[in-house]
Amino acid sequence: MKKVLLIDDDVELVGMLKEYLESEGFHTTTAYDGEQGSQYVLAGQFDIVVLDIMMPKMTGIDALRVIRAHSTLPVIMLTAKGDDADRILGLELGADDYVAKPCTPRELVARIRAILRRAQVMNNNQATQIIVGDLVIWPEQRKAEWANKPIDLTSTEFNLLEVLVRNAGHVVSKSDLSTQGLGRPLTKFDRTIDVHLSSIRQKIASIAGESQCIQTIYRVGYQLIKE
Repeated sequence: MKKVLLIDDDVELVGMLKEYLESEGFHTTTAYDGEQGSQYVLAGQFDIVVLDIMMPKMTGIDALRVIRAHSTLPVIMLTAKGDDADRILGLELGADDYVAKPCTPRELVARIRAILRRAQVMNNNQATQIIVGDLVIWPEQRKAEWANKPIDLTSTEFNLLEVLVRNAGHVVSKSDLSTQGLGRPLTKFDRTIDVHLSSIRQKIASIAGESQCIQTIYRVGYQLIKE
């Protein structure tokens, strides 16, 4: 049974979501503020976190910073509908995906399953390692290195990088990246892929300097350059 940590100060919403998640086979732990929730993450063993942005004591954004400083656990942000600034900031800080509130329990469960399913599919790949120039990934261990130096990636970042590595030298559309990396279709005006790829580039650049191994193909998608 997969373990979900649900962090939101809306008691009524949390109760409804918890009931639905458990009816769908998820063991669900709840917290009602960012401080308590981040402490639960650091102390517990969870498979995924659902984290609201607007909360007392510690906002979801600050809680995400704490979580990402210690863990690559998948995180789905709950954001206000139309609040692009918080949504993009959450993705830039390492959130794996977002769901706009108000949301239905069914939609949230679909996003949770998509992220967990993609991680499992990647884990089941039998390749011991894949090498593209100075970049090496180990799909089974979900580990990546550049020139023997580790790249600290979130679960979704690793999924997206693996898709690019497996298609090195070829353009991968944003639609395919969303389907294969996020486990869901790309929606109109969705910048999730762009934000995640920007983060991956920055993490590689922090090790490799000015290397631009991931190329943007305008209005099409992205390509990992095969050197």
